[in-house]
Amino acid sequence: MAQPPPLMELGAAVRNLQTRSRPLRFQAWRHAAHARLAPEARMVLDLIPPGGWAPTFLTSAGIGNPQELLERVRATPRSQIRKDLAHVAEWQPLPPWAHHLADDSDLLRQLCDSLNHVYEVLLSPHWGHITGEAAADRGKRMRQVLAGGMDHLLASLHPGRIRWNPPVLEIAMASGFDGDLHLDGRGLMLVPSVFGAEAPAIDIDAEPQPVLRYAISHDQPSDPPSLSVLPAHSPPPGARSPLALLLGQTRAAVLHTIAEHPGCSTKELAALVGIAPPSASEHATTLRAAQLIRTVRHRNTALHSPTTLGIALLNTPPSTAQV
Repeated sequence: MAQPPPLMELGAAVRNLQTRSRPLRFQAWRHAAHARLAPEARMVLDLIPPGGWAPTFLTSAGIGNPQELLERVRATPRSQIRKDLAHVAEWQPLPPWAHHLADDSDLLRQLCDSLNHVYEVLLSPHWGHITGEAAADRGKRMRQVLAGGMDHLLASLHPGRIRWNPPVLEIAMASGFDGDLHLDGRGLMLVPSVFGAEAPAIDIDAEPQPVLRYAISHDQPSDPPSLSVLPAHSPPPGARSPLALLLGQTRAAVLHTIAEHPGCSTKELAALVGIAPPSASEHATTLRAAQLIRTVRHRNTALHSPTTLGIALLNTPPSTAQV
């Protein structure tokens, strides 16, 4: 299991932007994104439609930080661009300009500039939130493995779309694509996704092993955490914390610890903060009532993660805090 690959998650975000699914979860994010996107974003939106296929070189499961991967797109070999576009063209029409992409360096530069712009608007302000949610989900999945083994994990990834029928993992793709993928001992990398809400996706060409993206699930789908609050920048080291003034030193430490260790249990939280488990539970209850954290249950264990409101409060600059 791994953190979301940046380009794969960006592809999911671009698709999500062009749909109306899960309005409670994404409506505020879509509204803000549409207001900030410049006309040049259209190039990326045309190549990554809400449904169907997209060129792999734009949505790969490559590992690295976002800026490194965006630079790799600029260095994509012409032969790879032709191959990816030819594959897409087998399933759906390409925008007319895309037929010249591999042979026109200025056009490719414009597309890469468009991709950078789309990343800065759709993903960059939320990347800390995305990786936090993904870390919490991975913690939950690891507990599933410990409790019920890999069978339990695979069966619970995306009910209705992913089915574990030993020894085959059956995946219902949104594209309707039908085929067999033989792992040949390579294994399968599982990556949780915030934006890949509708259906799983798989990158069969990823190295060193294929990557399966599945949507992060929430135990209370009627009240999902929203992306309407943008994570702010962390205060500089040594700055006086407005959070401690507002919540008290211990409760502020509890919130900070949950943000640093999303998906931690109450017992783990108590050990990390250095307080008794009943005290940790009491502080978590107060923070949850204030909508600064959310808690899900796995069997008899409560697992705590920060909300976007909690992250924003943690990152409030001292100069703007009012107590």
